[in-house]
Amino acid sequence: MPTIRQLPTSVINKIAAGEVIERPASVVKELIENSLDAGATRVDVALEQGGAELVRIVDNGGGIAADELHLAVASHATSKLVEADDLFRVRTLGFRGEALASIAEVSRLVLRSRTSESTGGAELEVVAGRASPVAPCGCAVGTALEVRDLFFNTPVRRKFLRSTQTEMGHTSEAFTRLALAHPRVHFTLSHNGRTIYDLAPAEEWLGRIGRFFGQDLADELIWVESQDESAHLRGYVAPPSQSRANARMQYLFLNGRNIRDRALGHALSEAYRGLLLTGRYAISFLRFDMPPELIDVNVHPTKLEVRFQDGGRLYSQLLGTLRTKFLSVDLTHRLSLSQAGEDPSGAHDPAKAMQVRRELVDWAKGQLATGELATGDTPVAGTGDPGASTATGVHATSGFANGPGSANRFDPASPLYSRQPLELNRLDRQWLPVGREEETAPGVDEPEAAFASWRGDVTGGIAADDGTSESGSRAEGTARSSMPWPASPVRPRSALQIHNRYLVTESAEGVLVIDQHALHERILYEQLRDKVLSGALETQTLLVPEPVDLSAAEAALALEHRELLAQLGVRVEPFGGDTLLVSSYPAMLWAASPAEVLRDLVDLLAQGGRTPERRDLLDELLHMISCKAAIKAGDRLSDGEIASLLEQRHLAQDTHHCPHGRPTALIFTREALDRQFMRT
Repeated sequence: MPTIRQLPTSVINKIAAGEVIERPASVVKELIENSLDAGATRVDVALEQGGAELVRIVDNGGGIAADELHLAVASHATSKLVEADDLFRVRTLGFRGEALASIAEVSRLVLRSRTSESTGGAELEVVAGRASPVAPCGCAVGTALEVRDLFFNTPVRRKFLRSTQTEMGHTSEAFTRLALAHPRVHFTLSHNGRTIYDLAPAEEWLGRIGRFFGQDLADELIWVESQDESAHLRGYVAPPSQSRANARMQYLFLNGRNIRDRALGHALSEAYRGLLLTGRYAISFLRFDMPPELIDVNVHPTKLEVRFQDGGRLYSQLLGTLRTKFLSVDLTHRLSLSQAGEDPSGAHDPAKAMQVRRELVDWAKGQLATGELATGDTPVAGTGDPGASTATGVHATSGFANGPGSANRFDPASPLYSRQPLELNRLDRQWLPVGREEETAPGVDEPEAAFASWRGDVTGGIAADDGTSESGSRAEGTARSSMPWPASPVRPRSALQIHNRYLVTESAEGVLVIDQHALHERILYEQLRDKVLSGALETQTLLVPEPVDLSAAEAALALEHRELLAQLGVRVEPFGGDTLLVSSYPAMLWAASPAEVLRDLVDLLAQGGRTPERRDLLDELLHMISCKAAIKAGDRLSDGEIASLLEQRHLAQDTHHCPHGRPTALIFTREALDRQFMRT
């Protein structure tokens, strides 16, 4: 029987090194955290060969006394904890006392340090865990650490190191996260003698973000902030037009510590639901500050993961804060100057842009005074204050879209915005073949008359694989609801339709290009959602239920989710074998066969191979129905239909993106156009 033995200190430290020190980036992280805990206001990092050959970190912190240098590299020796209860109120980045011991065990380490009370410094050299005597040396107040030949005595670990470029990438990322978390500390990073970053202290966090990720991104970031009873959330998130194919640019900091948390990551994804395409990830720089006794940071060797006493509250705070913010800002995609091919320096005069907006607002006020603009019941809020709303609420039918500063645009409680109830509408009309744009519906001579004669249902038509429309030939003889369009003065053709898919109109900033299908899909989705939640969705009851043959698995799935399908207006009953009877389906899908509707819904239920949450499933079904019911790319719209579609744009809460996350509109700024035509 094997004998139980106490492991040697060297083996213990190597085990700890395997958990804490994975690569040079781990060394950089641990040593910078020690510098910050020592009160350093400047940290200089120098690397050679991605850090595999050398990591040198120099700080101006409090330093280490000469008689404590041996303890600094001893296992589980620390000045940051005194008793066990201190583990539950940790206020420092490091506290476990294993980083330096682990690093020294697998490298050649030289430690020099001096405190402000000492007249000279002290030096300690450790090779593979064996320390030499402390010797005096000359050095400034603070600590300098050199780590050479990482993993030289553990060749198995060293062979797992990647190329210099890869290791440098990981090291630079570790440096970035710490420099972002502490913007008031002066950081420098050099590699093989070449300076990569020289980051002076920044009073504003946005300045530090801009140094790492570019001023173009920093200028687009949206400030968010909320204060809970126990947590203060603040930081920046990017608009949906700025996203990434992975989550690497989602930075979360807790009390100055970079963390990873699945729940908070999920809350971030939920906040962007419907704003980003599948497979795209939001960009965020968020800080959480809360009492240390409410969190446990001692659950992961590298302290990247933490445990919250009340994680659900933090989840709700993050989700609610972002969703509320997104309803108060303009998320319309804008074409940047660099995208339009202008001066690559990105020179831009904010004062000039603001002056343009003011001129346009003044013009709009004048037009309103003379009755030239049709604005319905929505007032116009124009002001010379750069932080205030510009042209808020002006209908797109007048050629204006809501400005980027219109904070109260979608706030039902705002005195500037009285939201009218959304109506579930179908464009009941004769489709004009492409190439016959000059024709109008039979018996109708003017667009205004056509508009007045409309019925208020949502257009049918099922999207073909090529994205064009298969017009609803089944429309004839199909019962339709008779809700009229909201009455308002409409001027003929408020926007130009091009290629039967895009609407072009004027905005306060320049030219607004709208994707007609994406916009209509978003409007219908919100209408559907409101009606499903209120139980007021219009359904078409069939005089004779239609039998639908399915596979055994599909029939079972449909019957299992019968209640959910009924919420969407699709009522099914078993008819024997694998056949189901459809007795009703949504009235807005009058142009599709009940069998087609049911099969599409069942296909969606079966996606993913797992049982989704009811809320998510209902949302996906609403996405599908709104997509099928919306007008398609290739559908020719009359003047009145264009005007009505633009008018409804201002009745929805979020018309910047379709339910699948695609943008509904793009703004080409006047500055970009002027540069393209060499007017500036």
